Amino acid sequence: MGEPRNRYSTVSLLFHWGIALAVLLQVLLITAHENTEGPISGQFVMLHKSLGLTILTLTLARIGWRLAHPAIPLPSGLPRWQRIAARVSHVLFYLALIVIPMTGWLASSAGGRAIEWFGLFAWPLLPIGGGRDAARSLMGLHELAVKGLYVLIALHVLAALKHQFIDRDNVLHRMIPIIPRRP
Repeated sequence: MGEPRNRYSTVSLLFHWGIALAVLLQVLLITAHENTEGPISGQFVMLHKSLGLTILTLTLARIGWRLAHPAIPLPSGLPRWQRIAARVSHVLFYLALIVIPMTGWLASSAGGRAIEWFGLFAWPLLPIGGGRDAARSLMGLHELAVKGLYVLIALHVLAALKHQFIDRDNVLHRMIPIIPRRP
């Protein structure tokens, strides 16, 4: 039996950091939309929708990858509550990264607003009705889920920093291999 893996695979790293970058771009796109007017504002929204649907697709692919390639073991000395918190936070991340784009897609569909995926083709709208009222309610859920994602991101970053600087247990090395592994 070989030595246990001490970092995530390249594919896992690409999914993690690719989705993280896409989420950051989403924040920048919606901020740009809110601070502009006219056609350029609409372009920011269309890019936001396109990137959101890309995040949904990547998240589903990432879940498939994760099911086929289980996560590396957590550090052996980690208290049980931290193991549970790690697992719960990962499930909540996956849930948020599905719910947020789905509620956006549902809102666009309910409102009859077309989605041009990066200007390449029309993304199909979902067969739901409800008009503006349903779209507004779905956008409320969308925005609430985004706030939840922000909390998860903050906790995730704080936990990673705790592991790096307090526990000194190489957890951060697993996701950022350029950080030297401690003996």
